[in-house]
Amino acid sequence: MTKKAALQEVLFDGDFAPVPSDTGYRGPIAHRVAGITYRQLDYWARTGLVVPSIRNAEGSGTQRLYSFRDILLLRVVKRFLDVGISLQQIRVAIEHLRERGVDDLTELTLVSDGFSVYEVTSANELFDLSRGGQGMFMISVSSVWRELEGTLSELPGERTVEDEALVDDPADELAARRRSRAV
Repeated sequence: MTKKAALQEVLFDGDFAPVPSDTGYRGPIAHRVAGITYRQLDYWARTGLVVPSIRNAEGSGTQRLYSFRDILLLRVVKRFLDVGISLQQIRVAIEHLRERGVDDLTELTLVSDGFSVYEVTSANELFDLSRGGQGMFMISVSSVWRELEGTLSELPGERTVEDEALVDDPADELAARRRSRAV
């Protein structure tokens, strides 16, 4: 296993695949399943973006063998290309994840705004992987709304408009006196 393939393997940890881990797929199958061209597959392997972890091509007559995890990464790269992320930005994002020692890419949530790739690390936090892991914070307005609503429901408030039920209630003597003075 090459150094790049070993680093790539770190991105996926655990047994999540229905396919046996010792099963490999040749290039023609890998590129079709990932939805990319054979030229892309070959280029990404030669440049180290997605290196086949089972067997890399070593000279004439040898064929690369891609694992399930390799094909998963190929498809993730393809999805980012489809939404307009440049290959260079994808490469930076994947390298950043590898350098951070991310153990399992299947546990990540990756998002994109069409310009950058972000890793969602919690409900309120994400990292811009295209810019070396710059931390960013998200604010969910709906969660702030629920939190505020819960807090305010326990505290006294004032009505700004008189409630019609109170105005017509003969038991509310104070409201009746105010109405009679206003007339």
